[in-house]
Amino acid sequence: MLRRRKTTLQTVKSLDAFPKTSEECVEATPTGGTMSLLSLTVMVWLVVMEIMYYMETNFKFTFKPDTDISEKLKINVDLTVAMPCKYVGADVLDMTGEQVMTFGELEMEDTWWELDPDQRAHFEGVQRVNSYLREQFHSIHEFLWRSGYTNIFGDMPPRRRFPQKDKDACRIYGHLGINKVAGNFHITAGKSIPLPRGHAHLAVFMDEQDYNFTHRIDKLSFGDASPGVLHPLEGDEQIAEKNFLTYQYFIMVVPTKVDTYSHRGTTFQYSVAEQHREISHEKNSHGTPGIFFKYDVSALKVEVVERHEPFLEFLTRLCGIIGGVFTCSGLVSRFVGFMVNCLTCRYFKAQKTASSEEETSKPSVVPSASLLQSVNLSPSDVGPQLTSKTTTSTPLLEAPGMGSLTT
Repeated sequence: MLRRRKTTLQTVKSLDAFPKTSEECVEATPTGGTMSLLSLTVMVWLVVMEIMYYMETNFKFTFKPDTDISEKLKINVDLTVAMPCKYVGADVLDMTGEQVMTFGELEMEDTWWELDPDQRAHFEGVQRVNSYLREQFHSIHEFLWRSGYTNIFGDMPPRRRFPQKDKDACRIYGHLGINKVAGNFHITAGKSIPLPRGHAHLAVFMDEQDYNFTHRIDKLSFGDASPGVLHPLEGDEQIAEKNFLTYQYFIMVVPTKVDTYSHRGTTFQYSVAEQHREISHEKNSHGTPGIFFKYDVSALKVEVVERHEPFLEFLTRLCGIIGGVFTCSGLVSRFVGFMVNCLTCRYFKAQKTASSEEETSKPSVVPSASLLQSVNLSPSDVGPQLTSKTTTSTPLLEAPGMGSLTT
């Protein structure tokens, strides 16, 4: 078993794709230390920014066919017309031809057209804010979807000052449940009378000076309240300069399904185009004076979904940040170190030192004694020998009468 374990460990060790460098071969430099600190700082900053980005949510908008044709469409109305309620009639006529009473009934309340200072300040604030939101919606719509506020403007404050004159206006407010088909919600002179095919408005007892379709729209929306949905007509005020005027609002209603962390539900958005003209038969401008909201329902619905970035993508981006910074910092560190060495002439000195060390480390070629013995040569036969002879005189015989002999 031990042999098998050792063999397995050796096999696994041989597959190591990450070579290790011993500490003796690693040289620490000031340039490398500086780059390490900078790299660590950049890495930490990028990781923190990536975590903050992951904590934020993204919105996805998709269009799908609207298959729920049996759903009812609710209209929320709160507007004021500068005519007493006895002269005003409000109802709905759609493509199905159903009776007006089936849609419900709006409340009518006599009031004054002139607002008190608190009410006027509130209404002008609604005008400014709604105008800004319509113009800048493309840049702040995600903030509105996240906000969770369904009623940004609040309700109209109650009246504190009462004019010393008769009430000259009519407030029309309430909800109507209508079919999700094209229709016409209108406010005109005279009370409505139901007929087998539609209805009629009787205004035979009204004079020309009684017509005044100056109006102020406090609320006009479709469906339930939802954050992120703007209502373009809220805060709109029209002053009629002539008695016989018709105001037409062409509205396109878009079903919207909201699935965010602050709200879930189904509501409706709308876009609008406005037109008004004078009714004058002498000028061939025919029609009925009044306020007409002509609406149609889109065949496509919008789905708004709020989600976080997938966790695996978040991990992948983190790994890319760490690996990219580490690799780039290594390249930059080497390049900066090379430039520093070149500017301080250390690079060329290191090259000369390395070449001299290589020359001194080369071994000298000397024949070994074993090699000489194998060829039966004496060391004196290997190379030329320089010898010197000295002659010494040695006395041999010394005979009487003869000089000494020397050799």
